[in-house]
Amino acid sequence: MTTFLLYALGVVLFVVGLAVSVGLHELGHMIPAKRFGVKVTQYFVGFGRTLWSTKRGETEYGVKALPLGGYVKLVGMLPPDKNGDPTLLRETNTGLFTQLISDARSAELQHIEPGDENRLFYRLPWWKKVIVMAGGPSVNIAIAFFIFWGVFATYGKEYVEYEPVVDNISACIVPAADTGRVCTPDDPVAPAYAAGIRNGDLIKSFNGTAITSWDQLSQLIRGNGQGEAVVGIVRDGEQLTITTETVVARRPVSVDDDSLVRVGFLGVAPTRHVLTETGGPLFTLREMGGMTKDTAVALAHMPAKVWDAAQAIVGIEERDPNGPISIVGGGRIAGETVAHDEFTVQEKIVFFLLLLAGFNFFVGMFNFIPVLPLDGGHIAGALYEAGRRGVAKVRRRPDPGFVDVAKLLPVAYAGAAVLLTMSLVLIVADLVVPLHLPS
Repeated sequence: MTTFLLYALGVVLFVVGLAVSVGLHELGHMIPAKRFGVKVTQYFVGFGRTLWSTKRGETEYGVKALPLGGYVKLVGMLPPDKNGDPTLLRETNTGLFTQLISDARSAELQHIEPGDENRLFYRLPWWKKVIVMAGGPSVNIAIAFFIFWGVFATYGKEYVEYEPVVDNISACIVPAADTGRVCTPDDPVAPAYAAGIRNGDLIKSFNGTAITSWDQLSQLIRGNGQGEAVVGIVRDGEQLTITTETVVARRPVSVDDDSLVRVGFLGVAPTRHVLTETGGPLFTLREMGGMTKDTAVALAHMPAKVWDAAQAIVGIEERDPNGPISIVGGGRIAGETVAHDEFTVQEKIVFFLLLLAGFNFFVGMFNFIPVLPLDGGHIAGALYEAGRRGVAKVRRRPDPGFVDVAKLLPVAYAGAAVLLTMSLVLIVADLVVPLHLPS
């Protein structure tokens, strides 16, 4: 019963943390918009049925039932057509996309009242549009920064360092998928074991190349293929040279990539040291720089990873433990963290904070993708508007006016459909083939 209550507490804390993050994200849009004079009629956290709302001035604030996001209604997101007609309702406009754009303009018009002409979002200078739309994801990244900073400055960041000192020797060669099982008489003997390399041996050279790190040694072994291996070691203060050979075996590309490749194999594992480093804001920025690169790579592979999750749902393949998860999966991991009986209270707090910071950082980066309906799509539109007006000014041509975002609504709806589909796939995957906290 206690475990269940702790699990539920973790889930609730995670949902509350995300709701607060969403609320702050939307404030990142709303506050600069109001400062620039834009009319804001709604500020809501969540979607679906309204649980609570109140009106302050011209803005309705509230909370909805599904904590899957939030929104701020900025009046005048869509400009009128080139003829000044905000509805674009004409008898000749019978195409599907044209009618869709027309309906959107009509819906937008309902929020515009007399006296709002100079309070419409599309009338803002391009740089103000960028500030308003970048405000939301920037808040998420700021939340992540302050959480990471707090953790790194107090608890520190753990990282693993590998030393070219033999800590484990494979007695035999087994398939990568069966690593860790007991050797059988049918398994070939591993080269290092047959050559007499022992635990505690410090590897100083490999085929005449001086060894300074485990990563260097690993690359040399993997690149040696099927070939002679002359290994220089230090054992109990004595320098020895052992001649053996590497064999070709199928092994994962790296720790982060479990796809298999044929590489040289010797059969030794390094000594592993878990170290802790603490630091302040500069240390945090450096770490987040690496996270930015990793997140960009993850976003590039996102569609393929979601497809893998869809295949895992129907049992075609196993769920990738390093693949993306939804907020359902995040809530599950948060619950398992709080309920884990081998974690100290400090470890639970740190892991939970890192999970929340990671979600905020990913959401912030994701929203900067320059595709509608994401914030990055609106930022790209504002930058395009600035570039187009700048070129017209240099070439002494008439001002081309505002960028008509309404014409991109079909793209925005298609993008929204893709995002919704990906989200639903990950939610189902987290319910059917969930990922769990590593043991």
